[in-house]
Amino acid sequence: MSKTRTTRSAWGAVLLYVFVLAGISGRASAADLAVLRNGFTIRHDRRQVLGETTRLFTAADEKSYVDVPTADIEGFEKDLTLPKPPEPPPAVSPAAVDLNQVVNSASATYHLDPDLVNSVIHAESGFNSRAVSRKGAQGLMQLMPGTAGRLGVTNPLDPAANVGGGTRYLRELLERYNFDLVKALAAYNAGPLRVEQYRGVPPYRETRAYVAKIVRDYNRKKIAQDKEAAAAKVNRARKGAVTPGAKAQLTSVDQRHD
Repeated sequence: MSKTRTTRSAWGAVLLYVFVLAGISGRASAADLAVLRNGFTIRHDRRQVLGETTRLFTAADEKSYVDVPTADIEGFEKDLTLPKPPEPPPAVSPAAVDLNQVVNSASATYHLDPDLVNSVIHAESGFNSRAVSRKGAQGLMQLMPGTAGRLGVTNPLDPAANVGGGTRYLRELLERYNFDLVKALAAYNAGPLRVEQYRGVPPYRETRAYVAKIVRDYNRKKIAQDKEAAAAKVNRARKGAVTPGAKAQLTSVDQRHD
């Protein structure tokens, strides 16, 4: 193979690389295409002939360019491809949502304990706002399409809308069963008709495990809070054990020993 053909082959590989870069970094404004003898094209904003070399500027600045042997360019054409539309702003990920604020707000609206709502979310979706079950339940509190529609939730995958709707539904069930939490949770999982059919928790393994999981998780939180409150009370009592009078007496004793 001659030196000229070797150089041409190497140049062809370089052009392929430049062609890819030009396709990625080219501006979305009107531009020209340099048509090369090897079949490739290079998109550029402007060009400058420098003797036997043509400099193709691939961006508006002076630093982004590629030098091509003028003899390798067959001609130039207008780039008639449509500009690439701007990228849409990234969607807010669930992680960016302050779920504590969402739960606290919904719980305050419907007068429920936020710990209870969190326990339901934990059992329903594991805090995955994009969760979809095989039956079609969606979002953090796994709202079925019919239930979501009745509650006015148009986007069940939106954390605030989902938790708002799910918390409202849980409140409705609690009122329906005179605030019997076990029955309300069973109805949330299996539906009110089944709870009324069996006059309590239906004999479904899934429903019974579901209710037990939430009650256990909720009780665990309450027990932990009671322990913290008791420990805080003991600490306050210890700090108040030394009265101001006792402190004064201790100070007097210390002064007598000095």
